[in-house]
Amino acid sequence: MTLTIAIDGPAAAGKGTLSRQIAEEYGFHHLDTGLTYRATAKALLDAGLPLDDEAVAERMALEVELAGLDRSVLSAHAIGEAASKIAVMPAVRRALVEAQRAFSRKEPGTVLDGRDIGTVVCPDAAVKLYVTASPKVRAKRRFDEIVGKGAAADYAAIFDDVKKRDERDMGRADSPLRPADDAHLLDTSEMSIEAAFQAAKSLIDAALIKKI
Repeated sequence: MTLTIAIDGPAAAGKGTLSRQIAEEYGFHHLDTGLTYRATAKALLDAGLPLDDEAVAERMALEVELAGLDRSVLSAHAIGEAASKIAVMPAVRRALVEAQRAFSRKEPGTVLDGRDIGTVVCPDAAVKLYVTASPKVRAKRRFDEIVGKGAAADYAAIFDDVKKRDERDMGRADSPLRPADDAHLLDTSEMSIEAAFQAAKSLIDAALIKKI
């Protein structure tokens, strides 16, 4: 029996940090589904292939190895820009969703975070969380993260990018970002990651008891 935890939400809301913490707490497998799109994009860039050919992008998506996703490499801005172009392609989404669903069945449990986990990838997940925060708070977190790494950052540009990303994610025709009807909302605008973790843990513990 596998317990699947679906965590969705916009960029820089804290869902990645929360997902990794939950996976470590329960000894579950974790997958940042956004990295699957970035890995597909990187494969296209590395091979010098076009980013507007859906059939080629689908072929690359089918070859992505979920076990070898390197966050430090795939977080590059250019890869993110390329990923946003192929992520709207239905054939690419279908290929990666199937891979993500296969991952979600791993024992003893899995934590998947992304934009459409509770609504599309794992609609039957035992626990669904929608982690969000105000655009201003998310932009400030991204700004602090970049500055913390010793790089230069422009808050106004980051804030504008966050809003544009939200519009793109929420407005796309295929698998738009939205909370599942039965998702638990965690607004981290004024909530610490520890408070968010404890809130999530109480929900997961309740789900585990039901499984027994």
